[in-house]
Amino acid sequence: TTTLSTGAPQGSVLSLLLFTLLTHACTAKFSSNHIIKFADDTTVVGLIINNIETHYREEVAQLAEWCGTNDLSLNVSKTKEVVMDFRRNSVDHPPLTIDSSTVERVSSTKFLGVHITEDLTWTTNTMSLSKNTTLSPPAEKG
Repeated sequence: TTTLSTGAPQGSVLSLLLFTLLTHACTAKFSSNHIIKFADDTTVVGLIINNIETHYREEVAQLAEWCGTNDLSLNVSKTKEVVMDFRRNSVDHPPLTIDSSTVERVSSTKFLGVHITEDLTWTTNTMSLSKNTTLSPPAEKG
């Protein structure tokens, strides 16, 4: 017998419903950012304007604070950051931190089954799909 003090068993329909209800109020503070929630995953998408990352970083900090206030754990070791910077003279972006832990910056991540890369090409996603696809010979007509 398992006793739960809060929440619902992982994978149950009820847990998804409770997560949706609980996180409904979790919205972006700045119009240049979006918070995307699917099942029990949350993604912050931030548009950095005029080299000012303040709104993006504040959004992440606010999300971390919101999670703490609402007794939700934010697993920083599973959190990844992808920076897409298409300017001719790109600048160094300081590391993103959550609760004094540095978020790992990666060149590619999987988002809802699709590989998103820092250069926004389809190569990584296509290669992944082709590895998982098997071709069968055409059926013989008889």
